[in-house]
Amino acid sequence: MGNTFGKLFKITTFGESHGVALGVTIEGCPAGLEIDEQFIRSEMQRRKPGQSKITTQRKEEDEIEILSGVFEGKSTGTPIGIIIRNADQKSKDYSHISDKFRPSHADYTYFEKYGIRDYRGGGRSSARETAARVAGGAIAKMLLAKKGIKITAFVSQVGELKLGKNYQELDFSEIENNMVRCPDPKTAEQMIELIDSVRKDRDTIGGVVSCVIENTPVGLGEPVFDRLHAELGKAMLSINAVKGFEFGSGFEGVKMRGSQHNDAFVREGEQVKTKTNHSGGIQGGISNGEDIYFRVAFKPVATIMQDQESLNESGDTVTVSGKGRHDPCVVPRAVPIVEAMAALVIADYLLLAKSNKLRDI
Repeated sequence: MGNTFGKLFKITTFGESHGVALGVTIEGCPAGLEIDEQFIRSEMQRRKPGQSKITTQRKEEDEIEILSGVFEGKSTGTPIGIIIRNADQKSKDYSHISDKFRPSHADYTYFEKYGIRDYRGGGRSSARETAARVAGGAIAKMLLAKKGIKITAFVSQVGELKLGKNYQELDFSEIENNMVRCPDPKTAEQMIELIDSVRKDRDTIGGVVSCVIENTPVGLGEPVFDRLHAELGKAMLSINAVKGFEFGSGFEGVKMRGSQHNDAFVREGEQVKTKTNHSGGIQGGISNGEDIYFRVAFKPVATIMQDQESLNESGDTVTVSGKGRHDPCVVPRAVPIVEAMAALVIADYLLLAKSNKLRDI
């Protein structure tokens, strides 16, 4: 029912924002993979709330508990179960909207679909669900590391403020050195000031997370409906608050002519390369060995600390007052989520390629 992602390397997530716990079941992880629990914890720390003044002040340590599928530090080939217990629920913060539909939230659609909804922080529709994805994505990253595949995401835009550099000009080691996770220190400071200003206005703002996948082998992806970029798009668009996905030249490519946009093939030693990479590392839905790069657009967080007019379950006009703890801008904490979903896609296609006897996999 929409809670499982992947074909061979699959995750199923469960849990609600204010429930007892969130969790993920990971199926298809090959046996014998060394499971570094500390790495999983470090990934969870990057996503957890309460990191800084520009994120929600909900305090969750997001400590993981591995319940199954790991023995003596290695995967057994059976389902890996992980839970993350909730600790800092303040459900009373949401009692005032128990029968009200918050603008641009999933309140109305969930109520119409199921006839019931968990109004405490949005329940299953809350972005807190992504904690489970990050835990599953960490396992996928461990698998990809065995093949030298590296995934790096960073904040490249907040509102109108854009990072005006190609990713190849950036120092990725700077990403975790500031609270907004932008690899350019000067731009990062401007982004932080903008988000903090919006927060003080009791409002929210959107942004863009860019992602680069390096060292992907040639041949990942399937024809027609299961193209690699189509699955990456699905993965990103499944993340809360995402409103757009583009890879390679994306929408900017429409401004170019074919003679400018085509990526010419050249030989470098024994390798086939391309002079340019407007294709974003994917051609015909299949990886060509170049860097895969894409951008993910996030809307402003729907919960704002201002009064808004809306409707309740009876259809009456009501006032919805913003309360609770929420991010003024989601993109700093979305960086590890984007990486996790990208890792799940690449891990899945890596295993699919192996089942198709792709050479060198």
